Amino acid sequence: MTEFALFRLPDGRAWIGEGPFTALAAAPAGGGAFYVNDFDLSDSKPWKAPAKLHAITAESLPETIHLNGSKKPRITWAKPATEWFKMAFRRIRREVLARKIEKMVPVLTETGTLASGDPRRLLEPVMNAPGNMWGYAHVTKSGGFLGATPELLFKTHGGLLETMALAGTAKPGQQEAFLTDVKEIEEHEIVARFLTERLEALGEVARQPRSLCQTAGLVHFQSQINVKLRERTDPARLVPLLHPTPAVGCLPRDASSLARLREYRQQLKVPGFFGAPFGFIENDGAAHVVVAIRGIGWQGDAICLPSGCGIVGGSAFDHEWRELRLKREAVLRLLDLHP
Repeated sequence: MTEFALFRLPDGRAWIGEGPFTALAAAPAGGGAFYVNDFDLSDSKPWKAPAKLHAITAESLPETIHLNGSKKPRITWAKPATEWFKMAFRRIRREVLARKIEKMVPVLTETGTLASGDPRRLLEPVMNAPGNMWGYAHVTKSGGFLGATPELLFKTHGGLLETMALAGTAKPGQQEAFLTDVKEIEEHEIVARFLTERLEALGEVARQPRSLCQTAGLVHFQSQINVKLRERTDPARLVPLLHPTPAVGCLPRDASSLARLREYRQQLKVPGFFGAPFGFIENDGAAHVVVAIRGIGWQGDAICLPSGCGIVGGSAFDHEWRELRLKREAVLRLLDLHP
């Protein structure tokens, strides 16, 4: 199996699509296809219909993708450099304080070298990720990416759309201080407000109160948002309406701010999969599209582990640098890659 895509729901149901894939601009009527695109949505035919589709479990995974007794990867990590990220942080914060932008998310990417083993083995912990995460992967002969994300971009089924604002981060055990942290609340409310305003054009919007989401060693603020759709909308049209949310992008989401965001991502060498939409549509038409965070990518022996943080008026470099480390450590724990 030289190319495949994987999607796992929080309830444990999962599918692997085996290539070659047929690329489509819209979701196929019969479902059974994956949504795979980069952060900039550069693929005009992002729906990938597989040659074969397999419903899988954690137990059937190794045989389905032919792991054949391969070993878990061993990775030699390089210490992340602060210089370029610190420069981006200072520039973004100046723009925030000058009220040119409200929020922007720079990304730091830690790199490593595959010393031995098979990165596909990491799909086993992805399949066993906590029950409030979605697993995702796209693997080719020479590389790929995979992870388990707590962030849903949207789910549609029938006349209902479900989404969430997921922003603001802390370590478990710090909930009491986190609940009143002005900077983290501000960061979260920016995302919630953006989603509510964008979705009002589609139908009646109902937002649940802000709550805590604890998963894979981190705590986040989370607000569930539901929409009763006035009319059925192709999921492919919903992606550009919502992506990128300020949780991984910027606000305002105008051409100028998006251009600066892309510039920062290029300077910081952010892999295209990070923060991008990734999804699957079931045979009954239920479409699930998530935000591809909490994962790693690889090309040959080169490994990348990205993490992002939201810069708002109350941001301080040391706090954000620590948050980036916490997020990368959470991925390493999730994938059982800690030394």
